Amino acid sequence: MSQHIEQPGALSRSGLRRALWVLSVTQITSWGVLYYAFAVLLQPMADDTGWSPVYLTAAFSTGLIVSGVCGIVVGRRLDVRGPRVIMTVGSVVAVVAVLLVATASSRAMFLAAWVVAGVAMSAVLYPPAFAALTRWGGHRRLGALTALTLVAGFASTVFAPLAAWLESSMGWRSTYLTLAVVLAVVTIPLHWWGLDHPWHGVQRRDAAHDDDARTITRTPPFIMLGVVMTIGSFVIYGTVINLVPMLVEQGLNTRQAAIALGIGGAGQVAGRLGYARLNRWTSAAGRASVVLALAAASTAFLALSASTFFLVLVGSAIAGVARGLLTLIQATAVTDRWGIEHFGRLNGILGAPVMLAAALSPFGGAALAQVSGGFQDAFLILAALCAAVAVLALRTRVPDNAQSGTG
Repeated sequence: MSQHIEQPGALSRSGLRRALWVLSVTQITSWGVLYYAFAVLLQPMADDTGWSPVYLTAAFSTGLIVSGVCGIVVGRRLDVRGPRVIMTVGSVVAVVAVLLVATASSRAMFLAAWVVAGVAMSAVLYPPAFAALTRWGGHRRLGALTALTLVAGFASTVFAPLAAWLESSMGWRSTYLTLAVVLAVVTIPLHWWGLDHPWHGVQRRDAAHDDDARTITRTPPFIMLGVVMTIGSFVIYGTVINLVPMLVEQGLNTRQAAIALGIGGAGQVAGRLGYARLNRWTSAAGRASVVLALAAASTAFLALSASTFFLVLVGSAIAGVARGLLTLIQATAVTDRWGIEHFGRLNGILGAPVMLAAALSPFGGAALAQVSGGFQDAFLILAALCAAVAVLALRTRVPDNAQSGTG
């Protein structure tokens, strides 16, 4: 039987199970309140305030951009202090942000509220949770990361209908006030009392440590990884956001398009369940290339079969598999290549442009459709772009003698 040499700071099986349970609950809640509720409440907000959906979406996207930028600083602090204080403070800021959204009386106040929400998102969503499980998980980290993303994937399942039900009975402002209470009651105490495990991270940030991390960020594999993940995320998120308009444009009705979008969610779960096997069969660069190639193929397939409902369901399921796999590739990209020593900082730097791409993808996909003459042509262009970065992903391999950290 194989033996695992455990890394310093890794938790026992029971300790890891406790941390995973805590983070699963707080991720569902944080994603549900800060991200998915907005999609449900967008039109009621526009109808009530008279502010255009374009402006409201732009404010939300600004929050995502702020989250990506702040994630660089949060990543550095995570390496030193661990997730407990950062995620607890982030939860407090998140509650304040949601209260500001609920009470915003002007466009400027609404925009400012989402800027505050962006700061909070950098400290409570996936990146800090990934950092915690990466260091605490030891040789079990892949299973823990997979379980977390599987459970957190139900955030929309829980909070989208909850937000819709609350809005129908009390309006969007009271809905956000209620969700702020849920966020406070669930996330603040769980982050503070549930993440109190010892943190054997970087004990001090001296010049040599900073130089090591800075050197990695200047290497061709790291730069290429940033390019690949950013463009790949833009294509994948742009595809899912613009799938319904593309299908309706090609003749399907809105109900059929919504069913196709839902099938993609099931494919996402299936992809995450299969990641461990893909991890055993491929290298870090190889699996990134495979997943991006799968995303490119499914995007092209959706464009070419958009008028046939059954084929659309197949294509959407495959696209969902690619999305689910990409989430875990992003979670493990740093440790697979450079170990865990600089995980927080390196992951924060990689995550900033990826978050920016996710924020801009709804506008980018729609703009590309307008320029190219329709969503079908836009999807084919996105597919070609994704195929190109699938090839570039092979250039993210790190030479054996350049790998560092413990894994």
